[in-house]
Amino acid sequence: MNSKVQDVRNSLAQEREAAAARRPDRVEAEEAVRTLLRWAGDDPAREGLLGTPERVVRAYEEFFGGYLVDPVDMLQRTFEETDGYDEMVLLRDIRFESHCEHHMAPIIGVAHVAYFPRSRVVGISKLARVVQVYAKRLQIQEKMTAQIANTIEAVLQPHGVAVVIEATHQCMTTRGVHKPGTSMVTSRMLGAFRNDPKTRQEFLGMIGK
Repeated sequence: MNSKVQDVRNSLAQEREAAAARRPDRVEAEEAVRTLLRWAGDDPAREGLLGTPERVVRAYEEFFGGYLVDPVDMLQRTFEETDGYDEMVLLRDIRFESHCEHHMAPIIGVAHVAYFPRSRVVGISKLARVVQVYAKRLQIQEKMTAQIANTIEAVLQPHGVAVVIEATHQCMTTRGVHKPGTSMVTSRMLGAFRNDPKTRQEFLGMIGK
C-alpha cells in the first residue's frame, strides 16, 4: 500500500474512531430532536409531530451515511485491459446533496471529476460514489473538493486528477444574506491538470467552463 493511500486511510480511521467514541444512541438522538422542536416553539407531543423525531433520525442516517463508508475501498478494484488508453477520463454533472457544517443547511450541486490513467482505470460508478461518500458528511465545499481529488490521486496514482464542484448553499440563499440564484465554484487540479495549461484548458472546455 503506498504512503498516500495509507495517509488517507489513517485520516478516515481517526475520524471514525472519534465519532464512534462520542456517538449517542438512537433514543438520545430522538430526544435531541424533541428538544429542538420545543425550542422552535412547538409541541413535540402533538399529533403531527409525534413521529417527527424518529423520521428525522432516519433521515440523518441517509444524509450523513458517508461517515460509515471507506472511499479508498471503493477505488481499489481497477482494470488494466484498456488497449493502451491514455487519454482523459471525465465523469461530468455528478449531482449531489450535502450539508453545510456551519448551519447544517443543504448544499446542492454537481461535481465534474476527471483523471489521466497511468496504467489502470476504475469503474465510472466508483467516481460518482466517491463524490457521494464525501457529500454525505457535514462539509464545506472547499474541503469536499480537495478530499475527492486527493483520494482519487492516492489510490489510482494517475498522471493527473481534476475536480470542479458547482453548488448552491442554502445557508446563504434561505437565511443570512438571502441571495437566491448564487452558486459557488471550487476546483482542485493535481498532476498534469495543474502543470500543463493545455490539459487544464481541455478539461475546462469539456465541462463548459
